[in-house]
Amino acid sequence: MDAKAKTDKIEASDSKLVLRWHFVALVTAAIAISYFDRQTISVAISAIQQTIPISNQQFSYLQTGFLLSYAALYAIGGRMLDKFGTRLGFSLIMLWWSVACTLHGFATTFAWLLVMRFLLGMGEGGAFPAATRVVSEWLPPQERATAMGFINAGTAVGSLLAPPLIGLVLIYSGWRAVFFSAGAIGFLWVLWWTLSYRESNTGFSNDEKEMIASRHLARRLSFSEIVGLRGVQALVMAKFMSDAAWYFMLFWLPKYLYDARGFDIKHVSYYAWIPYAASGIGSFLGGWCSSRLLRSGRSLNLSRKLVLGINAAMMPAVILVPLVPVSYALLLFSIAFFAQQSWSGLIMTIPADVFPLSAVGTVSGLVGFGGAIGGAIFGLIAGALLGHGFTYGALFAAVGTFHLIGFLVLVYRGGKIQTLRTQDLKEIQSLA
Repeated sequence: MDAKAKTDKIEASDSKLVLRWHFVALVTAAIAISYFDRQTISVAISAIQQTIPISNQQFSYLQTGFLLSYAALYAIGGRMLDKFGTRLGFSLIMLWWSVACTLHGFATTFAWLLVMRFLLGMGEGGAFPAATRVVSEWLPPQERATAMGFINAGTAVGSLLAPPLIGLVLIYSGWRAVFFSAGAIGFLWVLWWTLSYRESNTGFSNDEKEMIASRHLARRLSFSEIVGLRGVQALVMAKFMSDAAWYFMLFWLPKYLYDARGFDIKHVSYYAWIPYAASGIGSFLGGWCSSRLLRSGRSLNLSRKLVLGINAAMMPAVILVPLVPVSYALLLFSIAFFAQQSWSGLIMTIPADVFPLSAVGTVSGLVGFGGAIGGAIFGLIAGALLGHGFTYGALFAAVGTFHLIGFLVLVYRGGKIQTLRTQDLKEIQSLA
């Protein structure tokens, strides 16, 4: 009888292991779709300009329109997910952005494209808060960084596939078909998610009573109380700085290759995927290394910050991009993309490390909000500077330092990374 009970327990454990990694794969696919969708206009811009005239300044407005709504819905979407749950919330999020992506294909004016980019950002703003909730809901602490690294690698998959696939569609079907195809993929994912996902009711805390109590208290934390935490502020600022660099590289890399390196659509299709492939490797390895440190007995604080510091130290490589031949420039981009996405996966894991599930969406939403605002602001600055005669070299010199600034803020302002317990939450409430 005991042997049978033990066997049943092992089988149940194995079944749960398969299930939670199936959900991680589902979320990874969603993140890949989101990055494919947001890259559509960057890769297709040369073809779109043949129909709709778009200047550098207007191109920056398209990215800013996306990022402003992305930022707002990152925060609001995170709070919504905490209120209504992951399954329904993520379904609505993906439906919204897939419709918005499809509607790009009907554009005849710059204004239409701008509105559609704004709507696309509204939908995609909820993706990473939902991903962080899935990780918090289904993964134990020692596996979270690996899972989030895996999920964050979806950004690379989507970005990597975008140049060759979009280039292929552009050559054979035109730029409008790019948006129709991308939207259809999103609709198929919603069906997969709705049929597959269910929410966990168990959690992974060693002390179930402590977990239940902390979740209950976290639900009672107001939005202003969460915003007032120094650790949250440090994460938001770190993400603000790093994503200012990331979104510039993400959105402007194809255009840089068109403008400064003389690439055409075929060349961008052939070569622009390389840095995105490196970003996928960085996403996975960053999470794996941090999880390995944690499993080996290192503290949560060290396991996260050591890898983040190494990532930040690699980012100045991008400063050299304008000074070298294009083959070496792609290598330097690859180093920067590798480090950035390793960094990003860990930053988005920390809310799940620190906060109970009932507050994770709100915190991760605030962190993503900071990142999107950073990207929006620097995108406007980049467009204005290029429009007034500045070179890409000046912009690369700036973005090469942003992660270092963000890391220093995290170290000196953020304090120690550790799980909040019931007593910590009570103290937060008493100080409010």
